[in-house]
Amino acid sequence: MCGIVGYAGLDASAGGHPALEVIMEGLRRLEYRGYDSAGVALVADGSISVRKKAGKLANLVAEIEEHPLPASSTGIGHTRWATHGGPTDVNAHPHLADEGRLAVIHNGIIENFAVLKQELLARGHEFASETDTEVAAALIGEIFRGEADGDLTRALQLASSRFEGAFTLLAVHAELPGVVVASRRNSPLVVGLGEGENFLGSDVSGFIDYTRRAVELDQDQVVTITPDSYSITDFAGNPAQGREFTVDWDAAAAEKGGFDSFMAKEIHDQPQAVADTLLGRSDASGKLALDELRIDPAELKDIDKIVVLACGTSAYAAHVAKYAIEHWCRIPVDVELSHEFRYRDPIVSPSTLVVTISQSGETMDTLMALRYAKEQGARTLAICNTNGSSIPRESDAVLYTHAGPEIAVASTKAFLAQITATYLLGLYLAQLRGNLYAGEIADLLSDMADIPAKIQHVLDREDEIIELARSMAHTTSVLFLGRHVGFPVAMEGALKLKELAYIHAEGFAAGELKHGPIALIDDGQPVFVVVPSPRGRHSMHSKVVSNIQEVRARGARTLVIAEEGDETVSAYGEWVFRVPETKTLLMPLLAVVPLQIFACALAGAKGLNVDQPRNLAKSVTVE
Repeated sequence: MCGIVGYAGLDASAGGHPALEVIMEGLRRLEYRGYDSAGVALVADGSISVRKKAGKLANLVAEIEEHPLPASSTGIGHTRWATHGGPTDVNAHPHLADEGRLAVIHNGIIENFAVLKQELLARGHEFASETDTEVAAALIGEIFRGEADGDLTRALQLASSRFEGAFTLLAVHAELPGVVVASRRNSPLVVGLGEGENFLGSDVSGFIDYTRRAVELDQDQVVTITPDSYSITDFAGNPAQGREFTVDWDAAAAEKGGFDSFMAKEIHDQPQAVADTLLGRSDASGKLALDELRIDPAELKDIDKIVVLACGTSAYAAHVAKYAIEHWCRIPVDVELSHEFRYRDPIVSPSTLVVTISQSGETMDTLMALRYAKEQGARTLAICNTNGSSIPRESDAVLYTHAGPEIAVASTKAFLAQITATYLLGLYLAQLRGNLYAGEIADLLSDMADIPAKIQHVLDREDEIIELARSMAHTTSVLFLGRHVGFPVAMEGALKLKELAYIHAEGFAAGELKHGPIALIDDGQPVFVVVPSPRGRHSMHSKVVSNIQEVRARGARTLVIAEEGDETVSAYGEWVFRVPETKTLLMPLLAVVPLQIFACALAGAKGLNVDQPRNLAKSVTVE
C-alpha cells in the first residue's frame, strides 16, 4: 500500500495554491500508508522536476530544501510501501519515461510487469529500477507518443487495459500543465473538488486541508483533473459517472491533538468512536436501521448461515461478533480469514449472509473474498470506516462505523467501532427474525450507550498501565489468556504487542493451557489474563480463576484484567486492573483498552515508533 496525491490548480497569482505545498501536506497525512521512500514530481516551465528519497518523508523534505523545486501549480506525490524492489532512492516514485517528460506514481502491484518489461526491452527501452512502476511508465510513454497521439487520458486508458493486478496510477506530462490523469483497478483512489483546483488521493486525508467535497470512482476507471474540471471514463474511453459525497470530519481530526503519537490519540478517541457508531441507528418508530440496506428484509430474515470475512485486528472483531450474533440470533456464524476463504472451496449460497469487516474498505484479500462470495450467490454486507471505498461499494448492504480517520498503523478505535457495529448488526437481525423482544433490544442498546463513559473511566486510570509497561521495557515474551469473548481480546492484545514492540506474544484460549501451551510457563513469564464477570456464567469465571492459579503455581507473573468488585482474583493476580461492570458480551469493549495502552506504552519505553511499526502498512491493498 502506498500514499498518492495529485494536484491541478490555478497559478498562485490567480488564487491557487503552490502544488508543492499541497502535495507535501497530503503526503504528510498519508505517510501512514507507506514510509519506505517518498517523492514528488512538478510540471513547470515545459519540463518535469522530480525529487525522491529513500526513508521517511523527512528525508524528502531535506532533499527539497537542499535542491529547491520550481514554482508549479500541477504535480503528483508518493509515499511508498515497497513491493517490487527495495526501499532505495532509485526505486522510489515518481518514475520517468518519454525522455523525462512523463512522470508516473503507482499504488498496488502490476502482476504481468515481467512480460511487459521483456516486450519493452526488446523495443529498446532501458530501466534503472527494479519496480513494476517504471515498466508502467515506459508503456504509458510509448502509447502517449504512438497510439494515443499525445492524449494522456487515452494513454492511461490503453495502458491500463493491458495491466493485470491491482493498481492506481497517476501521471503528469511536461507538455500538459494543469492536467493530472489517473486510473484505478482494485486499488483506492478518490477525487477532491475545490474552487479553481482539484485533487486526487489514495484517501481523503490527502486533501482534507483544502476541501471536504469528494467523488468516489468505480472499478476500471480513468479520471482527468484540471483546475476547473474533472472527467471520468472507463478503460474503453466511454463516459462514466462518479458519486459525490461530503467528508464528515475535518483536518483537525487527523492531527495528534497534543498526544505524543496518533495511536495514543486514537486510543483516547475510543469513547467518541463508539458513541458515534451508535448514533442515529433508529428510525422514527424506534427500530434499528442500517446505513445502506440494499437487501430485501425478507431475504435477510431467511438467511440460515453467516460468514464473517476479515484480516488481522478486524478478524478478532469478527470473532467477538460470532459470540454475540449466535447468542442473540441463533444463526450459525463462521469466521474466516479473507485470504484463505476463496482458496478452500467454501460452501455459501443465496441463504448465506457474508459480512466483510475492513477499516479502509480497500483490504485486497477481503475485497477478493467478497467478490468470490457474490459470484456464489451470497448476500453481502460490509462493515467499514471509509465512505466510498471499494468493499462497501461492491456489497449489497453497508453498516458504516464512524470512528473518524485512523492514522496509526496498529488499529485501536476502528477495532472498538467494528465490534460495536457487529453488535448493531446482531441486534438488527434479532429484531428482524423475532429472536429478541423489542424491550430486550432496547435494554441492550441502553447498555451499549453506557459503554463510552465506561471506556473513559478506563482511560482516566491509564497511568497504572503505563507504569507497568515501562517497568517491563526489557521483557521479551508476554502471553495472553481469555475465555469466551475474552479469547479474541487476548489474541488482539498479543497482536498489538507484536505489531508495536516486536517481541514474542501469543493469545490463547485459557482452556487450551493444559493441552500444550502451559509448557511455555517459566519463572517470571508475564501472563495477562482476561477474567469474565463473576455475574455471568459462574463456571466460566471460576475456570479462569483456576487458570490463573495454574500458571502462577509454575512461576508466571500474573497480570489480571477483571471487573470492578471481583475480589476473588485479588489473591492470585500480581497486578490487577479493574474495568467497570457490564454485560458479558460487551466486556471486550472495555477489556481490550488496557491491553492497547500497555502495548503502546511498552513500545514507547523501548524507543520505537508506535505509529509506523516496521514492515507494516495501514491497509494491505495487495494480495
